[in-house]
Parts: sequence; C-alpha cells; structure tokens
Amino acid sequence: MSLWRTTPDLEQLNATLRNTIGEQLDIRFESFDDESLTASMVVDRRTHQPYGLLHGGASVVLAETLGSTASFLCIDSRKYYCVGLEVNANHLRGLRSGRVTAVARPVHLGRTTHVWDIRLSGEDGKSSCISRLTMAIVPLGEEPPKA
Repeated sequence: MSLWRTTPDLEQLNATLRNTIGEQLDIRFESFDDESLTASMVVDRRTHQPYGLLHGGASVVLAETLGSTASFLCIDSRKYYCVGLEVNANHLRGLRSGRVTAVARPVHLGRTTHVWDIRLSGEDGKSSCISRLTMAIVPLGEEPPKA
C-alpha cells in the first residue's frame, strides 16, 4: 500500500521548483515508489563551499526540499499545509562533482507531525549525508507553531 495521498507527478513537482532555491541548485525530482521519493542536486560551483566540496547547507536544502514535498504529498492540501519544524544533518563524506541523490522515507506520519529519514549519496552510491526532517501538519487558517 502506498503512503501517498496524492500520487507524485514528477513533471509537476519539478515545475514547482521554478523561481526557487531548488531551481538555482538544479534540484530535480527523479523517481518515487510506494515508500519513498527521490531527488538529486548538482555538485558544482553553485553548491560548493570555499574548499571545493559540497556545502553542508546545500545538502540540507536538498533534504528539506525533498522531505517537505513528500509531506505535502501525504496530506489533504484542502485542509492542511505543512512547514518544517526541525532539520539536522550528519555529513559523512565530501563530494566534489557530479550529482548527489537523496531518498526520503517516512519514519512517522502522524496527524500533526511527519518525520522523514533522508539519505544522500554520491554517484558511486556511497553515503555522503544522513538527514532527519520534522514537519508540522497545520490546519489551513491556523498559524504555524512558534519556535
């Protein structure tokens, strides 16, 4: 059984990235299955830190973009919206070029929160970052939780 309330449409998801940081970093939604959503991001001068490695913040942008989109696909968007509450990342190894791929899988899909495990890897398939994203599920018309 699929976790998606709305079946992902990759073309439509990629269109949502226009005129956002996702477009600037060349993030692309790549695939999905019943239990995960996958996206990738370029590793080049746009996403490097000063020493030529993939910037940890860029990895977090990919993770939060992917996880928040996955949450949106799991809710009734006529009644709710979702916002990020917390994101963390453990950077395991540096990447210098190519594309980094991220796969988001749910840890918890509750009524008021979603928690996502997001694994990033280089083109060689080796892990580069593990991220966890917590999303608040907020009824339309209500303010998001305050920090």
